[in-house]
Amino acid sequence: MEPVMSTPDPQQLVPTAGQTIGPFYGFALPYERGHELVPPGTPGAVRLHGTVLDGAGVPVPDAMLEIRQADPSGNVPAVEGSLRRDGTVFTGWGRCAVDPGGRYSFTTVEPGATDEGSAPFFAVTVFARGLLNRLFTRAYLPGEERLEGDRLLSGLEPERRGTLVASREDDGSLRFDVRLQGEGETVFLAFPRHGR
Repeated sequence: MEPVMSTPDPQQLVPTAGQTIGPFYGFALPYERGHELVPPGTPGAVRLHGTVLDGAGVPVPDAMLEIRQADPSGNVPAVEGSLRRDGTVFTGWGRCAVDPGGRYSFTTVEPGATDEGSAPFFAVTVFARGLLNRLFTRAYLPGEERLEGDRLLSGLEPERRGTLVASREDDGSLRFDVRLQGEGETVFLAFPRHGR
């Protein structure tokens, strides 16, 4: 007896990657409301957004960003449940895949400084095509008088510091573009034991 082949219902088919090399960040890793560290409309909420660009200045359509941050008082949350957004507990962590134009957007609160004399920042991790490993950087709040005294920023050449400082848009949001290489390349950080 010959096996009977059935035709699957097209509405039940899940799109799969067209090639077998990856990684495919936008396929399975993003999750519902992962970009919302706080619900939109929360008092003090701010939008952190920007574009991921390659060495030629072209938007990267398949990148993913994660942020980790302190709360407005400078305390880094240590709570479970980062993948489950309940709208009441601030976990300080979020994940966002870029759209086809390389754009990302988080809804969060502005972090406070974690140490005396340091400037407040978002820790940013970038995953993208062509990268053998993730990249680490920071997005500092603009207009902070503490920027000059920040240990990391003061250790950089003056013309490179600006790649780590977000800009304030007219609507109050924070814009932070990530340039993977080339002119205006974002400063990326290395951490001991990261490669292990």
